[in-house]
Amino acid sequence: MRLKGKTAIVTGGGAGIGEAIALAFGREGARVVIADRDASRGEAVAGAVQRMGGDSLFGLCDVGSTDSVTEMVATTVSRLGKPEILVNNAAIQLIGQDSRVHDVSENAWDRTMNVNLKGTWRCMRSVIPHMLGQGGSIVNIASPTGMLGVAPGYSAYSSSKGGVFGLSRVAAAEYARDGIRVNAVVPGTTITPLIEDMLNDDATRRSLEAKSPMGRLGTPADVAGIAVFLASDEASYCTGGVYMADGGMTAV
Repeated sequence: MRLKGKTAIVTGGGAGIGEAIALAFGREGARVVIADRDASRGEAVAGAVQRMGGDSLFGLCDVGSTDSVTEMVATTVSRLGKPEILVNNAAIQLIGQDSRVHDVSENAWDRTMNVNLKGTWRCMRSVIPHMLGQGGSIVNIASPTGMLGVAPGYSAYSSSKGGVFGLSRVAAAEYARDGIRVNAVVPGTTITPLIEDMLNDDATRRSLEAKSPMGRLGTPADVAGIAVFLASDEASYCTGGVYMADGGMTAV
C-alpha cells in the first residue's frame, strides 16, 4: 500500500475524477477526506472507501468559500490528522454561459475564476501550513484548455486552468525546500458529470473522440493512477511537473 498511514483531502471527491482518485487512495491505504458540496455523493464515496477497509470521512466543502475550506481543513486535522496529500480537483465549467472573450459575462468569468483558480489557491493556502515541517504532496487537476487553444468559446474556463499551471509551478519552487511537492495532472476530455450534458449530443461526442489520437474519451480511472503515483513517496523527486492523461491530445 503506497499511501498507508497518510491523510489525503480530495476536493470534488464525490463524483468523476475526484471519486476515482479518492477510491484509489483508499485502496492504497490512505485516510481520505471526501470534500464536496454534494453531501449524498460525498457520503457515498466515503462509505465506499470504508467498505474496502479504509478510513474516510465526508467533509462538506464549497471551494468557492474561504470559510467553508477553512472549516473542512480544520475537521480533517481534528479527526484524521494533518493532511499530507491534497488533490485540488473541484471545478466548474459553465456550459452555455462561458463564451468568447468579448461575449462572456463578468458574472460567468468571476464564478469560474472563484472556483477553479481561487478555490485551488484557497485549499493550498489552508493546507500548506499543516504540511510545513512534515512535507506533503499537492496534485492540482489542470486541463489542456489552459495550455492550448483547444476550447474556443470557453475563455473563462481555459483562463482559469491556465492559472492553475502558473500557481502549481510557483508553489513548487516556493516550497521545494520544505518537502512539499506540487504537480499538475492534465486529463483530456473525460467522461464525468462536469460535461455530461455536452456528451449527450452524439455529434459533439464524436467530434471530441476524433480529436483524441487514441480515438476515445478518457475515464476517471485513467487519471487516478497518476494521482496515486504523485501522492506517494515513489514521486519524491517530482515537483513542478505536468503529467498528461489525455490520450495524446496535447501531442498533436
